[in-house]
Amino acid sequence: MPQFFTASDGARLAFTDEGEGLPLLCLAGLTRTGADFDYLRPHLPAGIRLIRPDYRGRGASPWTGSATYTVPQEARDALDLLDHLGVDRAAILGTSRGGMIGMLLAATAKDRLRGLCLNDVGPVIERSGLERIFNYVGRNPALGSHAELAAALPWLMTGFAGVPDDRWMAEARLHYAETPDGLRITYDPELREAFIAAMGGEPPDLWPLFDACSGLPLALIRGANSDLLSPATVAEMRRRRPDMILTEVPGRAHIPFLDEPESLQAIRAFLSAAQ
Repeated sequence: MPQFFTASDGARLAFTDEGEGLPLLCLAGLTRTGADFDYLRPHLPAGIRLIRPDYRGRGASPWTGSATYTVPQEARDALDLLDHLGVDRAAILGTSRGGMIGMLLAATAKDRLRGLCLNDVGPVIERSGLERIFNYVGRNPALGSHAELAAALPWLMTGFAGVPDDRWMAEARLHYAETPDGLRITYDPELREAFIAAMGGEPPDLWPLFDACSGLPLALIRGANSDLLSPATVAEMRRRRPDMILTEVPGRAHIPFLDEPESLQAIRAFLSAAQ
């Protein structure tokens, strides 16, 4: 069951906190929740404190309006959660949006980080990936049940291979609620407005945020078929940080599930470095 804390603007936000040891703050993707890390959880080594927030407007956290669904606000919420828990410094595992939050925290609150592991995200976000997200964010799927969606996902999720049927069913159940009127998203539809606003104009230069990770243990997991994180961006990240732990997961697009052998090897190496 989720717990709740009060963010600095008064919002009561949900999180889970389990285990003891190295604090690992897991930050999910744009429309996702802390449950995104369910697949990883049983594979974590002993001595890890797993902290998983639901961003405002997602999962068990209340809807607070499109103006609050921004990376800076969510970074502030992450620090508020660490303060609530009395955690001085945490390692961060950031999936997609969560990795952007992690890079921003490296630039603005580096003293609170033990390291950063990025899951299929970097300082350059490919337009093709953003356009794919634009097509579904804030919209309910035109399917009536989890079973229908699970059967469709292998065709919808291009770039994924070797995914068993039970994983697609788990994905359908994680990210959509089944109702008499069909499947419904588990987040505030106004997230679409926030996403459109963020897409407008020239993309910001995020390389200074990446460079702010200097001196921190750093890891990168890339789906081999990702449309969000290009090989060219990965190469430049590696040039700037030759010590970066790097792995590519075959048969995965955006985003790896994090229980693949390649992902687990990188995460374990990262956690060892972040101790």
